[in-house]
Amino acid sequence: MTNYLRNLAAASLLALGLASPAAAELPVGESAPVFSTRAALAGEEFGFSLRSALAKGPVVIYFYPKAFTQGCTLEANAFADNMPEFKAAGATVIGMSADDIATLKRFSREECRDAFAVGVASANLLKAYDVARENSPLAKRTSYVIAPDGKITMVYSNSDYREHVSRTLAAVKALSK
Repeated sequence: MTNYLRNLAAASLLALGLASPAAAELPVGESAPVFSTRAALAGEEFGFSLRSALAKGPVVIYFYPKAFTQGCTLEANAFADNMPEFKAAGATVIGMSADDIATLKRFSREECRDAFAVGVASANLLKAYDVARENSPLAKRTSYVIAPDGKITMVYSNSDYREHVSRTLAAVKALSK
């Protein structure tokens, strides 16, 4: 479906009062915004560069609202549990939130179980990935899979954490075939 038809359908549904505006995450096929940020892995701070990570293979970027909250903790645990499969498919995983680096250092050890990095998402980065919540510094729970060429191959946005891992893992495995 073209963007024109998608927008026309959405406008028609809105006019009839049958739908609310859809999430506006970046579309599949678009180039992912390139960024560098401070991140933590196993409690240690380092500089994360999307460009450098993509040189090694696909990248899963999952945005989450706040470290140490129930859903975000369970999501981090699920990603940690599945890291052997992500690594086998050649993927880098990084969780992104607006938390400060001190909080992320603790979260990377305690809830990410030293298995993957978490990074600081600035307000500008949240806007660039279209995951900024209106009137809030927190991110929308949205996962992206980015192919080594920098193109977005999968997007999943849902406040329920439970399907983010399975969907991103399936997309990464599809890339490695």
